[in-house]
Parts: sequence; structure tokens; C-alpha cells
Amino acid sequence: MTALFALATSLMWGLADFGGGLLTRRTPALTVVVVSQSIAVVVLGVIVAATGAWSEAGPQLWFAVAAGLVGPVAMLAFYKALALGPMGVVSPLGSLGVTIPVAVGLVLGERPGLLQFAGIGVAVAGVILAGGPQFRGAPVQRQAVLLTLLAAFGFGAVMALIAEASTTVTGLFLALFVQRVTNVTAGGTALYVSVRRGGRALPEDAGMQVVRSALPALAFVGLADVAANGTYAMAAQQGPVTVAAVLASLYPVVTALAARGFLGERLRGVQAAGAGLALVGTVLLATG
Repeated sequence: MTALFALATSLMWGLADFGGGLLTRRTPALTVVVVSQSIAVVVLGVIVAATGAWSEAGPQLWFAVAAGLVGPVAMLAFYKALALGPMGVVSPLGSLGVTIPVAVGLVLGERPGLLQFAGIGVAVAGVILAGGPQFRGAPVQRQAVLLTLLAAFGFGAVMALIAEASTTVTGLFLALFVQRVTNVTAGGTALYVSVRRGGRALPEDAGMQVVRSALPALAFVGLADVAANGTYAMAAQQGPVTVAAVLASLYPVVTALAARGFLGERLRGVQAAGAGLALVGTVLLATG
């Protein structure tokens, strides 16, 4: 079940990233984050009310609050890094966030078997290669590298935090709701500050009409991201965090394949090799 939930996580995160990437081509990234997460808050609020999840409130929800604060910071750092440096450098470095939950699992005493250790190494290598690493070209700004590493740490920290935010299914609904409310609050504050400083909240050409027409896509991105967090938490609770984290981090492969399938983008040789290695690593982790 751990492998199944974790692979479902990578599928949904990968599709959410693909959808979010398309949306940010016309709409400011902060607006995409705030609107998509606001839709998720509404849906989760209904689920929490219907299931009586409020009864699960407790100190563990502070982990959800922390995840909600770290997530937007990591995303903004990642977008800023993409603006400063080539995607062939930023994307693979961003995938290193998987080392955070893996390290947490090892510190907590998890000891994967030999096949699983091999699977972790192969899968992580596959994820990095699937990002299309750039081995040659102009020097990369130090700020871009630092921002990417900050984003990677944030992505990994969110995975570790959300896994600690609940122990039951209804508690997970509440934790995800709290995380999303925090996301919207933090993202909304950043958007307000950005607009006050002269930034834009809406596209220059069609304004609110673009956002309204994109609401179905925004809803998909927000809800897929929420579902991915939920399935990851369940994967981490059902089995080794080291295995769950690595399998859940295969989402860059999904994003690359989605770009190939929906946009006709050709995979570079290094990306195809990465996808193959990720598949081999998945098999080793699932059977180890």
C-alpha cells in the first residue's frame, strides 16, 4: 500500500505541476497559487464539516501550519530561481528535496534493505536526470543556485511535516484544511505586498476574464496538490518514509511525460534515460 499511495502522489503532483506551469504562462504565479489553493480550502472545508474532523484538532496541527508556511516560500523561491537560471540546472537541483524526508526516516531508525537502498539511489538519479540537467552553457548565478536549494529544502520539509500532522483519515482532512488555509493566508499576503510594490495580480491583456476562464484548470491544480499531500501522508504512515518519499518524488518524470503527451515536447536523451532509471528504481523499491 505504501508504494501504491506514493506512486499516486507522484502522479498527482506531476500533473499539478504540469497544469500550474501552463497556467503561469498567462497568469502571475502568486495568483495561480492563491486562487487554486482557495478552491481547495472551500472543498476541504466542506469535507471537514461533513466528516466532523474538527474533533481531531490537537497539537499535531502545528505541523500542518508549518507546512502551510514553508510551502509558499519554497514555491516562490523555485519560480524566482527559474527566472534567474536555466531550467536544466534549476529543475534537477529542485528534485534534491527528497533527501529531507529520507534523512528524517533514517534518523527515526528506518533501515531499508539492500535492494531498497539500491532503489533509492537509482530512483533519485532518475528523477534528477528526468529534469533535463544542463551540463554545459553559461555560468549559473549563485543566487539561482541558492534559491533552488532553498526551494528543494522547503519541498522536502513539507513532505516531512505533513506526514506528522495526522494519524487518522479524518485528522488528515483537518490537517490538509489547516495547511491550505495557511497557504492562502501566506500567499495572499505575499500577493498583496507584490501589488503594493507595483507587481501585477492579473494578466495585462484580459485581466479577470483569463482567471475566470481558467477556473476549472485552477481547481484541478489545487485539488490535485491537496490529494497528493493526502496520499503521501497515508503512504508515510503505512510504510517506511524512506520508500514513500522517494516514490512520491518521481513527479518530475510525470511532468516531463505530460509535456510530451499533451504538448508534443520531445524528451531529451538524458530525460528518457532518467525516466527509465526512475522506473527501475521503482521496481527495486516496491520489491525490496
